[in-house]
Amino acid sequence: MLCVTDVSDLRAPDYTGGSLNNLVAELERRLTGSSPAPGLHARLAGQIPEAATYILLLIDGLGAHQLDHPAAAPLAADLRGVIDAPFPTTTSVSLASVATGLPPRRHGLIGHFVLLPGFPTPVNSLRWIDAAGRPAGFDTSGLLPAPNLWERLRRAGVEPITIQPAGYTDTPLTRALYRGCRFEGVTLVDQLVMAAAGLARTPDRLVFVYFPAVDAAAHMHGTAGPEYRGALSQAAAVWERIAVRLPPGAAMVGTADHGFVSVAESGKHRLTRRAVPELTLYGDPRSLYVRGPAERIQGLGADLPAVWHPAKSLEALWGPEEDDHIPLSPPAALKKPDGAFLAREGCALLPGHMDRRMIGYHGGLDPREVEIPLLTAAP
Repeated sequence: MLCVTDVSDLRAPDYTGGSLNNLVAELERRLTGSSPAPGLHARLAGQIPEAATYILLLIDGLGAHQLDHPAAAPLAADLRGVIDAPFPTTTSVSLASVATGLPPRRHGLIGHFVLLPGFPTPVNSLRWIDAAGRPAGFDTSGLLPAPNLWERLRRAGVEPITIQPAGYTDTPLTRALYRGCRFEGVTLVDQLVMAAAGLARTPDRLVFVYFPAVDAAAHMHGTAGPEYRGALSQAAAVWERIAVRLPPGAAMVGTADHGFVSVAESGKHRLTRRAVPELTLYGDPRSLYVRGPAERIQGLGADLPAVWHPAKSLEALWGPEEDDHIPLSPPAALKKPDGAFLAREGCALLPGHMDRRMIGYHGGLDPREVEIPLLTAAP
């Protein structure tokens, strides 16, 4: 029998002032005087120093609970609070919230795998390839609403700059996320540190720094081994090295896009095409979106270690859709699901196009996936 629950049984991300997009909105308001979304709750906003220029360092995959690791001690020392990642708790969704200052319901990117108009199979929104591994051939530059965060900053006289691995230069995801933002590619950690500290010397800037190593290690090796410890140590060193180089008038804020849960082989529920006739499966392994006939969904749900949430109940998880004084173009018309299966603790739902090799997964509403740190440093 299909297990159904209402979203009221779950804690949706706090889009009223306690989420990643509220943090971005808080920085935008300080730099420009306005934002299309509310800033942080006062108790959280009060932890961020006033500054003329901000560095926002996003450490991919660093859930708040992961700061208990000994290698994260320098990060834990600067922890000022805990905020929520947007739903689903996955990189492309959170980075879209950074690039727009909006929750997923308003920026439109609602999963790792998405359904695009004119594409019969799901498309990976990080790599922009379809389920067969072929380039999607989709113009991502207009994916997110306009003006995005970077365009609004420029109009207000604030220069937006992002520091990223050089390999991300001019990728489809970069074109989607950083329209209007100056892109600085780096290949070495030393270059990242020096670029961030140097760029922060000029007032009226928002410098967004993306650090991916923790995510990669947790995915492939879990959070118990030397690979993860090494990546966490590297992230902590980046934080410390930038912090000691912050010039007067600058401040650094740190956060993440999601945390992790570990999934053993016994918790990986594999879904073959034969098992899902007439159904389209996309989204994420911990929050699997489904489109198709109700009776087929019913049949699939009978065997899944998951809880079904109809589409209507997902709206609150994607965030509010309030009016604001900054007009935005609508996001690209990505296809919404009929609902989602949220995997139970210790489980991942894996159609053939989703990676089965990993140990660490995210995308769901476990507090370990949702809760991300709010870190601050100032001269």
